[in-house]
Amino acid sequence: TAVIGLLYPCMDKHLGEPHKFKREWSSVMRCVAVFVGINHASAKVDFANNIQLSLTLAALSIGLWWTFDRSRSGFGLGVGIAFLATLVSQLLVYNGVYQYTSPDFLYVRSWLPCIFFAGGITMGNIGRQLAM
Repeated sequence: TAVIGLLYPCMDKHLGEPHKFKREWSSVMRCVAVFVGINHASAKVDFANNIQLSLTLAALSIGLWWTFDRSRSGFGLGVGIAFLATLVSQLLVYNGVYQYTSPDFLYVRSWLPCIFFAGGITMGNIGRQLAM
């Protein structure tokens, strides 16, 4: 989490496009609250099937990015983090370190990349705010 938080301001500086959208702590705290809501919805809300849950969480995660970030670097890092974290999770499950009760996407749950994407955006907002 700390590395992700530090990666966002470094990428902004490296790409030469400083992030100027909603740069205040109240926005960061709202982003954290929305992330907690998305995470809670993935565990507690009953959907008809996993595809419906995955599509809903994907839309909510994209909405979180649009509401609190809107940068190309933020979207790219979020997608990269979601891909890498899902890959690591699959490797852990494959090697028997961790186990899901009912995996539906190779070895993990199909909604997991959406949670990682939203978490990456949230940690990036915290990192950007701390870097100010």
